[in-house]
Formats: sequence, structure tokens, C-alpha cells
Amino acid sequence: MVKPNIKAVLLSPQRALGDKPLLVVGPSLGTSTVLWNDAAVLLGGEYDVIAWDLPGHGVSPAAAETFTVDELADAVVDLVDSIAPGATFHYAGVSLGGATGLQLGIKHGERLRSLSVQCSGAKIGTPEGWLERAELVRAQGTPVMIQGSARRWFGGGFMDRKPEVSSRLLHSLRDADRFSYAFCCEALAAFDVRAELGSITVPTQAIAGVEDSVVPPSYAEEIAAGINAGGGNAAAVALDGVAHLAPAEAPGAVVELMRNFMKEAGA
Repeated sequence: MVKPNIKAVLLSPQRALGDKPLLVVGPSLGTSTVLWNDAAVLLGGEYDVIAWDLPGHGVSPAAAETFTVDELADAVVDLVDSIAPGATFHYAGVSLGGATGLQLGIKHGERLRSLSVQCSGAKIGTPEGWLERAELVRAQGTPVMIQGSARRWFGGGFMDRKPEVSSRLLHSLRDADRFSYAFCCEALAAFDVRAELGSITVPTQAIAGVEDSVVPPSYAEEIAAGINAGGGNAAAVALDGVAHLAPAEAPGAVVELMRNFMKEAGA
């Protein structure tokens, strides 16, 4: 396995980096930096917001071979170091991006100022389910996932209220490299850090969507409980009307939670 090559997009206004605290945001499987566009507009006056894409998604090149969530976390640190060597940063990630955040907290906690894990878990789904999805997408491409993802990603009525947002996100899924998507599925199949949550010492918030069928609020509660059991500082919160892509579905509510949390964490 080789550490994946990931690229990033600056979502806050162009200015000299370092004048504002750095916030790095990560995606859900099948999405891109588009997931964070609306939230970044609300946060961009206070933070330098850098969004990264999964391998084969958005601006990141396709992966040539399999990788782990641990290696994704290493790649995020390398990405930050390429922009601001040695900098500490706030991190927020959704689903696979949130799993990467947990791995950052476990392995690179000294680099984090705060950690916001959204619509994610310390273990997501089953290995069998992820491996089956990987084979399906390898054979038929990412468009085969669009109908199911549209059901899982968005809370009731969201696609009618915000057709442009849902369309951009589903186009990200359609355009993702099928093999890289499959590698992401395999990374999730092997991901389980439930026994390591107690080693996370960075202030952590776990945000869930009440309508999320993939990782319901009990997953956020499990994250917070596991961190707190080790003496850490974590809290879980659930948002009504939200399913699996909280920053896109409820950017105002998510930003309010993140802003208050990051300020309490000392930024």
C-alpha cells in the first residue's frame, strides 16, 4: 500500500495564509469539496478553509492501489505541511472524511486544535457490505450508486428545496473514478477504531443527522463516549431534518456548532 495523493481547494477568500486560523475540511465518499461550499462561505471571514478531495474525486488524482484510512490521515498531514509546514489546524470531516478525522486524532493529535466528526463513526457498516460495493462499482462504475446515494445522503424534501446543491453533489459521485471509489470502500471495510477512541485528547464534537440511515446519532454518541472514557473532551449533537451530508444540508446549523466549538477550543 502507498500513501494516497490528495489535492485541496481553498474555499475561503484569497489572502496570505496564516493571518487566520486554519480549518481543513474533508469529504464524504462520492462527494467533493462542493460538500463544504456553503459552510465555507459562512466561515471564510474567520478561518482559512482548505477542503481536500478523496483520491479519484474532485481535484485529486486517481489512486493506483489500495490504501487505509490511516494512510489518508497521513496524506492530510502531508497536504497541510505542503501549504503551511508544521501548522496546527482545526479539522472537520464528513463520513469517510470524519473517519479520517478520528484517525488524525489518534495518530496526529498534536497537529489538531479541534476535531469535528460529522455523520461518521468509529466503524461504519460491515466489511462485507463495503467489499460488495467495491466490486459493484468496479464492474459498473459510480453511476450505479446515484439512486441509492440520493436516498441516503439527503433528508426528506431536501432535493426539492435545494436542487442545485443536490445536483452538484450527485454529479461529483458520477464523475468519481470507479477504481478509486472502490479503494475507498475497501478502506472503510478495514476501518474500526472503536478500541482507540480513548487515546483522542483533542477537543472533539460529533455531529449526526437524525435522518441519517448510514450512521444514525448513536454513532456520534459512541464516539463521544469512547473519547470521554479515556479522559478526553467530546460531545455529541444531532440535527433534525438532516441525513448524511450535514454541511450541505444544514450549513447554517453546522457552522454555528463549529464556530462555537472552535472558539471554545481556543481559536
